[in-house]
Amino acid sequence: MFSPIEILTEMERFKNTASILLLVIGLLDSFGLGAESAENPMRITIEESIVSICSGDDVLLHYRYGDVPFKPYVERLFSPQGVNILRDAPADHLHHHGLMFAVAVDGVNFWEEHQSPGRQAHRVFSDVKIEKCNDLPQASFTDQIEWLNPPTRELLLKEYRTIKVRHIKDIKASLLTWQSKFELPDGKDSVTITGSPYFGLGMRFLESMDTAGHFYNADGKTGVEDTNGARAAWCAYTAAANGKPVTVAMFDHPNNERHPATWFTMDKRFAYLSLTMNLKEHPFKITSDKTLVVRYAVALWDGRVEADKINQLYQQWIAQPKTPIEIK
Repeated sequence: MFSPIEILTEMERFKNTASILLLVIGLLDSFGLGAESAENPMRITIEESIVSICSGDDVLLHYRYGDVPFKPYVERLFSPQGVNILRDAPADHLHHHGLMFAVAVDGVNFWEEHQSPGRQAHRVFSDVKIEKCNDLPQASFTDQIEWLNPPTRELLLKEYRTIKVRHIKDIKASLLTWQSKFELPDGKDSVTITGSPYFGLGMRFLESMDTAGHFYNADGKTGVEDTNGARAAWCAYTAAANGKPVTVAMFDHPNNERHPATWFTMDKRFAYLSLTMNLKEHPFKITSDKTLVVRYAVALWDGRVEADKINQLYQQWIAQPKTPIEIK
């Protein structure tokens, strides 16, 4: 009999079904979760183009990996009360895809999607699992991605991207951890990653969140004028999502290169938040003996949340052990 991961691998390889559903009811006892958790199990659904993670009847996220010409990304991210905050491919910037990670690699632009852009090609999922984190269930998967230069068909980078999602009941937040390991393909000695001030992990919000929002960061700076270009451990944005106030914060882990992160914020024409390595001013070289591992998080609350509550979750998050990404 196949294990769940073997089933996923086979279905990904042969594409002979539209959906794979992993129910974790049978795993709850082994995790020592109580009856309350057993009544609302987490599950991961991998369809032909989208990975969905749910907790009971609540959807936590949609991750789109198929039917995308240029990059996989988090298409929807939901608050504990079920409010999505992400917008995909708006008419003003078709290359803005929800929550996405993109930079330029050896001059190949993986952010914009015109003039021979690079392509992040999904290859296979691995480590699809439900586990316990601080006594609460957490769903995760790893997406193995190849960064390609389509005109030359050259493989520039290999990425092992792990997405983890859970609800934190006491803080009443949804928490997504995004961890990526980048390494060179065989036969390549180095690549240099560069980019515009907004290249990195970027987030495009719902149209209703473009106005009357407010940025603030871990160092007490507020507004675009003081947060854009500033370095800080985290940066947050609060606004109304279709009439419902929400707060979203992005976290930079202290173990990351160039911590604290350099932030890009804007609220004219539309609102945008991006966590960056300041690649425009300081390009970063990845070599055969110097891989790049980054660990970020996105926290989402219903309502307007003060900085001390955001910092409380940030401290909890950085106290968790850093999970290594295994190379398959």
